[in-house]
Amino acid sequence: MAQNISWELYRSFLGVIAHGSLSGAARTLDIAQPTVGRHIAALERSLGLVLFTRSQSGLLPTEAAQSLRIFADSMQSAAAAMERAAASEGTGVRGTVRVTCSEIIGVEVLPPIVTALRNQYPDLTVEIVLTNQVQDLLRRQADIAVRMASPKQGQLIARRIGQLKLAIYAHRHYLDRRSTPANIADLSAHSLIGFDNATEFLRKAGKGLTLWRREAFAIRTDNDLAQLALLRAGAGIGICQTAIARRDKSLVRILPKFSLPLETWITMHQDLRHSPRCKVTFDALVDGLRRHLEAT
Repeated sequence: MAQNISWELYRSFLGVIAHGSLSGAARTLDIAQPTVGRHIAALERSLGLVLFTRSQSGLLPTEAAQSLRIFADSMQSAAAAMERAAASEGTGVRGTVRVTCSEIIGVEVLPPIVTALRNQYPDLTVEIVLTNQVQDLLRRQADIAVRMASPKQGQLIARRIGQLKLAIYAHRHYLDRRSTPANIADLSAHSLIGFDNATEFLRKAGKGLTLWRREAFAIRTDNDLAQLALLRAGAGIGICQTAIARRDKSLVRILPKFSLPLETWITMHQDLRHSPRCKVTFDALVDGLRRHLEAT
């Protein structure tokens, strides 16, 4: 196996995995398609492995490629983290900080926090990764994360914000058309908005609301933003953060005895605790999320 394989080969490797073709990877990486092809061929020779097979739908990664992808992803994350750290060198708060959070938090909660942060520190660039998948701070996929569970890794700095509460809501117009459920059993006669694929969290949540299962939902989606939009459109009954629902007078809480708490944490890698860009962002998120929870 060849030593000191160029990082450019791995970039092309990840590009082809992501797009399923040499042309797609070339467009993303802003290089010529034949160059991507040469990179893949050189990487296969260096590793002594076949990384892709051709199919009607494009280039498919082999089992070997899938097993190596996690290491290439780590290299890419480390390279991006190094670039962010290098850009922040110098005096004052400057450079790029990468924040990951859920779609709902990113769309409904973060915008005013980030706006105030950028107004105070105009040389700060904020990258926001909206995903319900947990980004790995240890592999530097992000600098700071808003998480709905206590972090387990000892290398992370974590600040508990408090409990974010979820409850059951419906739009006023929907209730005018269909009446207001008086108890959990009444929900079976209503259009429920819920998930398509159950997660461990949703299974735990369902223990307190036995009717809240996939088979009972008239509208199913795993996208939290879509669920919220459907709720606001009057499509049915769904679950929403109480702090978000209180901003909208048209959303009415039903079955008030039901409440689902979510532990909320802000975390970052301990190596970033002396970074000005990360420190001010971390503090801004803590302050902003606590104000959001006060409205719960």
